[in-house]
Amino acid sequence: MRPDDLELLRTPGVPTVSPDGRMAVVAVQRLDLGADQYRGQLWAVPTDGSAPARAITTGFRDSAPAFSPDGRWLAYLTAERGGRPQVAVLPTAGGDPRRLTDHHLGAGAPVWGPDSNRLAYVARVPEPGRYGTVEGVGPEAEAPRLITTLQYRLDDVGFLHDQRSQVFVLELPDGLVDEAGDVPEPVQVTSGDADCTDVAWHPDGAALAFVSARHPRADRDLVRDVYVVGADGTGLRRVTASQGDCAGPAYGPDGTLVVTAVPDLGPDGIDFVARQAVPCRVSADGELQPLLDPEQHHRGDESPRTVLVDDAVLVGVERRGAVELLRVPLDGGPPEALVEGPFSVRGVAAGGGVVVATVAHDRSAGELMALTPGDRRLLTRFGRKLGECGRLHRMQERTATAPDGYPVHGWVTTPAGPGPHPVLLMVHGGPFAQYGWTLLDETQVLVSAGYAVVQCNPRGSSGYGSAHGRAVRGAFGTVDADDVLAFLDAALADPALDGDRVGILGGSYGGYMTTLLIGRTNRFAAAVSERGFNDPVSFVGSADIGWVFPGQYLGSDPARVAAQSALAGASAITTPTLVIHSEHDWRCPLEQGTRLYVELKRRGVPSELLLFPGEGHELSRSGRPRHRLARFEHILRWWARWLPTEENPGATAELVGAPDGEPTSSPVPDGGGAEPLSVRTTRVP
Repeated sequence: MRPDDLELLRTPGVPTVSPDGRMAVVAVQRLDLGADQYRGQLWAVPTDGSAPARAITTGFRDSAPAFSPDGRWLAYLTAERGGRPQVAVLPTAGGDPRRLTDHHLGAGAPVWGPDSNRLAYVARVPEPGRYGTVEGVGPEAEAPRLITTLQYRLDDVGFLHDQRSQVFVLELPDGLVDEAGDVPEPVQVTSGDADCTDVAWHPDGAALAFVSARHPRADRDLVRDVYVVGADGTGLRRVTASQGDCAGPAYGPDGTLVVTAVPDLGPDGIDFVARQAVPCRVSADGELQPLLDPEQHHRGDESPRTVLVDDAVLVGVERRGAVELLRVPLDGGPPEALVEGPFSVRGVAAGGGVVVATVAHDRSAGELMALTPGDRRLLTRFGRKLGECGRLHRMQERTATAPDGYPVHGWVTTPAGPGPHPVLLMVHGGPFAQYGWTLLDETQVLVSAGYAVVQCNPRGSSGYGSAHGRAVRGAFGTVDADDVLAFLDAALADPALDGDRVGILGGSYGGYMTTLLIGRTNRFAAAVSERGFNDPVSFVGSADIGWVFPGQYLGSDPARVAAQSALAGASAITTPTLVIHSEHDWRCPLEQGTRLYVELKRRGVPSELLLFPGEGHELSRSGRPRHRLARFEHILRWWARWLPTEENPGATAELVGAPDGEPTSSPVPDGGGAEPLSVRTTRVP
C-alpha cells in the first residue's frame, strides 16, 4: 500500500441477516480524503451467493443495520456530513428511508423489539448548558466542572458525568415510513449518574436488559453488571451479582440470559490483567456460569455482540493471531469451530438457519461469508479494488525461541525481490492484544516502501491463554523484551533481511517497548515511539485509566515501578527518535510523549515531535483521514532519512567531519556518555 491507498480500503462492520435467512446487509466504511471524513453505506447481498453485493443506501455515513423480526424494516444509523449518527428505518419492500431521532450528541445502534414496532438504543444526554446545548456558548464559556470521582473521563468520549448514556425506546406506528406525519418522540427509560450500554430486549417485549455500573463501589472497581428495566422505565433491578465485567446481554427464546463476560475481577474488582472474556449463562441467582474456560479462551474485541442460535452462542475467540468463530452449546457441550485458520472474525449474525460472518485476512479488511451445514460461501469482494493495486504483501508465519526456551510466535512480511531489505521491528499496543491474520495498513505501507516488517506476540499478548498474558505482571520490560528481541534475531537469520539496517517502532505499549529498548541498546538505526506509555508515575494522575492500569500491571513498590519505567532509562538513549502523539490523547496523555522528546532534544539526540491536533489515542485507526495520511507520510519521511530504500529514498544523517559521501546510521557513537555530535543531512538519490 501507498499512504493514499487508504482511500481504497473497504471495511465492513457487523452484518445483519433477514429472518428468512435469504439476505445479509452490512455497513461498509471507507475514507474520503477529499472530504476528510469517513463515508459509509449499507450493502445487501443474497446469502446463497446468487447476486453480487449492492449498495442500498446513499447517506453520507450509514452504519449498524438491523432487520426487524418480521423482516419488514431495516433500522440503522445515518449521519450527515459532519453530523452525529441518528436512527433511521428503511422499508425492505421498497421506499424511502426515514430518520427518526435528533439527539444532540447522536444515537447508538438500534435494537428491535420482538413485536417489530419498537426500537431501543442508547444515547448520551448532555447536561443543560454543555456541549453546545446553548446557542453561542462554546466550551470555553461553560461553567467549571467539579470532579469528585476517579473515573471521570474516557479517551475519544470526553468527560462522563455531564453526558451519561441512557436507554431510549421509540415506538413505531405501523406505516410510519410511508406517511409524512410527525415522528414519535423517543422515551428515556433510564436515568442516573451511570452509563448504560449494550441494550437488549426480553423476548416478552416487556423489559430491556442493559449493562451498567451502579453498585456502591462502582467508581473504584471495573465491575459491570446486567440490569433490567421495564419498557416503560419502571422496575429497575440488577440481575447479575458478580465480581466480573459483563457485556452484550442476549436472551434466548425461553428467557435464558447469556452475556460475554470476564467472570471474576478479584475481591477488589480491579484484577483485570489478562482476565479473559467468555460467553456465560446467567443463573437464576445472578451467577455467571462460563461456557468456555476463561484461562484458555478470550473473545475477540472486534466481535462484540452475543449471538444466540439454536441453544448455542456464536462467539469470536482469539487464538494465535486468529479470531476463530465458535459455536458453543448452552448446555456446556464441546464447542464447534465454524471458522478457523488464518482469519479474523469481526462480526457475526444469524437468521433463517444461515450464519453470516465478517471475516478479515491479510489481504482484505473484511468479507462476508455465509455458513450453512456442510457449506461455506464467500459472498463479497470488498477488498478487490485494493488487492488489484498490486501493493499488498503476504505475511509469513514464524516461531522463535526466547532465551529461557519459551516459544515466540509472529510474522515477517517482506517486499518483492531478493533483498537484503532493511528491517522494521514493530511492537503492538495493549499489552493484552495481538498481531495476526488481518490486513494491517501499518504493515502494508511499510513493506511497500521497501522494508521487511517483523511482528510478534510476546508474553503479555492475548490469544495464547491467560498465563501468557499475565507473564508480564510486575515484570514489564523483562520476558516481553526478551521475546521481542529473540524473534527479531531469529528473523534476521533470513538472508533476505539486512541485520545491519534495523529500526523499531510501536504505539501505546508498543511505544513503551520502543522507548525501553532504545534506552538499552544502540542496535537500531532509528525509532518511532508513538502515543507511548513512557512514565508510569505521571500516568497515574493524567490518564483516563491511570487510577488502575499501572498499579495492576507494574505494582506499587517505587523501586519496582522505576525498574519497569521506559522514561527512567531515557537518559541513555542515543538512537534518532521520532515521537508521535495526539494532543487530546487521554489514554496515554500528551506529557508521556513530550517528556521523552525534551529529554532527547536537550541532549542533542536527533529527534522530532509530531503532534496531531484534535486527535485521541485512536488516531492511527480512526483519526481524521487526512491526519492518518499525514502520519504515514511523516513516518516514511523519517525512515527515508535513517533507513533509505529504493522505494523510499530521502535524506540520511551524516556525522559532521566524516568523509564526504560516507553516510552513517548512528549519529551518536556507542557509549551514551560522549558529547553528542552535530549532524547534517545528505540527499540520497
